[in-house]
Amino acid sequence: MTRLVTINNKTHLKLKIDPRKAEFHGAKLHLIPAVLSEFSDLAVQYPILLAKNEDNGQFTFTAMFGFKAGENLYWQHNTWQGLYLPLQIRRQPFFTASKDADGQQTNDNTYAVCIDMDSPTVTAEGDAALFNDSGLDSDYFQQAKTVLMQLIKGEKRNTELIKHLLKMDLIQPLSLEITFVNQQSTTLNGLYTINQEKLAKLNNKQVLTLHQEGFLSAIHTMITSLGQVHGLIDKKNQQLST
Repeated sequence: MTRLVTINNKTHLKLKIDPRKAEFHGAKLHLIPAVLSEFSDLAVQYPILLAKNEDNGQFTFTAMFGFKAGENLYWQHNTWQGLYLPLQIRRQPFFTASKDADGQQTNDNTYAVCIDMDSPTVTAEGDAALFNDSGLDSDYFQQAKTVLMQLIKGEKRNTELIKHLLKMDLIQPLSLEITFVNQQSTTLNGLYTINQEKLAKLNNKQVLTLHQEGFLSAIHTMITSLGQVHGLIDKKNQQLST
């Protein structure tokens, strides 16, 4: 369950957060949305792919952590074992909204910050406060807002890149059949990646456009990250063996 309320320095002056428990939100996620600014960090360990939003059919960038829903192979012994914690997990328990506590639409460039009161991070044993005694944002809350802003800006960049990928016909389905150590097989469907053949055939103008807008490196990072599927297979095999 998610119970969102808009944060204010009166109601939540004494609220305590345990930031270490943010990773619990990723325990059962095999796919987690990602933004371009974190691609280089994600690609060190996780495959970066494209998935379609079930509600609107639009593409989204996602990092992969398991081979089926509910499976995160980097969640072991009740802790995140990966080298990098994705922004979508780090920002927990905070969200942004385009309406304030009174239901009024905020300005185009401003957002209300909300908190999930049902998050495991909201606990009396937490050591992080949202505000100081004067009602000003704590260092922790300021850092949380920075992550939220990075996600907001990142989503806009994501949208721009996906438009280019669609226009240049660079998205292709990823179909991968895998046999694990116990002879159990699975086929990855419903995910997408970059069509490398079509990428290599782009004309100079198209390549220059991607480069000038800072997208070319992100595309190549995605392609390189596909190799991390082998790491996921190895972790799955280790799990099955034990």
